[in-house]
Amino acid sequence: MSMMQEFKEFLIKGNVVDMAVGFIFGAAFATVVKSLVNNIIMPPVGKLMGNVDFSQLFVPLDGKEYASLAALEKAGAPAIKYGVFINDTVSFLILGFVVFLFIKAYNKMKKEEPEPEEAPTTKVCNRCAMEIPIAAKVCGHCGNTDV
Repeated sequence: MSMMQEFKEFLIKGNVVDMAVGFIFGAAFATVVKSLVNNIIMPPVGKLMGNVDFSQLFVPLDGKEYASLAALEKAGAPAIKYGVFINDTVSFLILGFVVFLFIKAYNKMKKEEPEPEEAPTTKVCNRCAMEIPIAAKVCGHCGNTDV
């Protein structure tokens, strides 16, 4: 089988398609969570903490003062953007919690497959009620030949 045929089979099997759909939905979901954090959760938290806009918290490393993060980035100055890090950390925690809840619900809904029963290895003699191997033609306990 040629490498191209193997690759085609790999793509067609479905696992790749399922994985691609998962990545697409995961990226879209992460965008929604990031928006939730930046636009819904962090503004009230910042308000409660004295009108702090977390996305604007930074420490410029060039020793100069900048009015905003946009001004800092326009100047191309290096900075520690700890406010952005706080927002991203909150996004990560929310996303992780939601994924945890999703997996928990999925596992609850997923049918547990019963374990396969093992084939019996013994049978009971119909005369003396003793267990004998399933392949036995004569009971070793009572001599019964009708087993």
